[in-house]
Amino acid sequence: MSPFPYSDRFPINRALPDQGIDRQEILGQLEAMATAEDASWETGQCSGTMYCGDHDHYEFMTEAFARFGHVNILQRDMCPSATKMESEVIAMTLDLLGANRLDPSEADADPVGLLTTGGSGSIGHAMLAYREQARATRGIDRPNVIKPETAHPAFDKACHLYGIEVVAVPVDPQTTTVDPEVAKAAIDGNTVALIGSACNYGYGTVDPIEALGQVALDAGIGLHVDGCLGGFILPFGRELGEPIPAFDLAVPGVTSMSADTHKYGYAFKGTSVVCFKYKELRNAQYFFLTDWSGGKYCSPGIEGSRSGGLLAATWASMMSLGHSGYKSYAEAIFATAATMRASVERHPELRIMGQPTFLFSFTSDEFDVYHVNDFLRTRGWRLNGQQYPNALHMAVTRPQTRPGVADRFDTDLADAVVYAREHASEVPHSSAIYGGVAGGMNDEADSFIRMVMADMMDGHQDLPAVD
Repeated sequence: MSPFPYSDRFPINRALPDQGIDRQEILGQLEAMATAEDASWETGQCSGTMYCGDHDHYEFMTEAFARFGHVNILQRDMCPSATKMESEVIAMTLDLLGANRLDPSEADADPVGLLTTGGSGSIGHAMLAYREQARATRGIDRPNVIKPETAHPAFDKACHLYGIEVVAVPVDPQTTTVDPEVAKAAIDGNTVALIGSACNYGYGTVDPIEALGQVALDAGIGLHVDGCLGGFILPFGRELGEPIPAFDLAVPGVTSMSADTHKYGYAFKGTSVVCFKYKELRNAQYFFLTDWSGGKYCSPGIEGSRSGGLLAATWASMMSLGHSGYKSYAEAIFATAATMRASVERHPELRIMGQPTFLFSFTSDEFDVYHVNDFLRTRGWRLNGQQYPNALHMAVTRPQTRPGVADRFDTDLADAVVYAREHASEVPHSSAIYGGVAGGMNDEADSFIRMVMADMMDGHQDLPAVD
């Protein structure tokens, strides 16, 4: 894959131009690229990625961004609006996630939050908080966290960066969720937190958070619920009567939760909220340096300077949609997900994994399900690939709720199953690469990523093959 796509249409810039290029020419190039790339999701055939898909909403947020994009919200004396907007984004998220419905047994709770740059940021800040609090209150210098295998790799990334051991535990292959007793058995004297997902990225299933909360309480450790994907849609699903178990801050034992405003919060990419039930836990990850010659330095999060644009756009998105808007979108998404799951269930060769929500995953015991994906790619579908076992998932978003999309899925899936049966003895072309969407790139890009992965695994023959 070339590092310079569009080289057939626009000049390649390997250095600054001698003279600045006309702004209209630059905007013309950007417009051409954006138009071409929007076409890949506007059909409604792309899993996840584009959660809103509403150009009017994007334009509205762009206007909000434009008013504060140049502002550094580090300087709050110059931009008090940032304090207003950030406080309200956090407060609205806390309210949505049950902070105002706490159990009387947790009367000492004081829910707070932090705005971050995404799911990895929210998870990273939470893991840092648990490490620091355990070091200060329990003297733990070799911390570990208990992570169900299905929990997001962002936990592994954060723990790698912060020197925390990840103790991965298996999930039930039928439910795709963790057994609380299995998680309990993995806890030791160095465990600082337990992790649960609501819902997990792979299967769209919700871990038994209430039972995990009790495990955490009994062990005297924290419980972080990863709601990066589901945090802004599952609450409305429960309100609509969907069979979603309790999962939020109102559950006793839950001490923190992450939720991405840039997913089903319908904000621009680059924003998320991490919520803490107790202020002292949030404060544990603050950084202070009071004797620096440049002045007393205090950072509430990893980032220092931040643009006010994303904050303004996020606040504008939440304010413009309101409770009724989010609920209306959730209702359409859950209904569409049910319709698309029914299409899968009509084929005995395919099997839905676990009890999913708005995101569902399916595999096959008759053939490699990547054959299904190979065919769907020819019809313009872009599904996410998984492994162990090979499976495909569809994260239903607003673009799928458009008229005719679910019907196309039903028709194309039926043809894909026929293709998969006919090619069952062959090796499929698809692969399971996060972000690569089951080989949903062009063949050149797919081959490039396979080559990189093979190079990374060279000398590690004990690891499973990429495919």
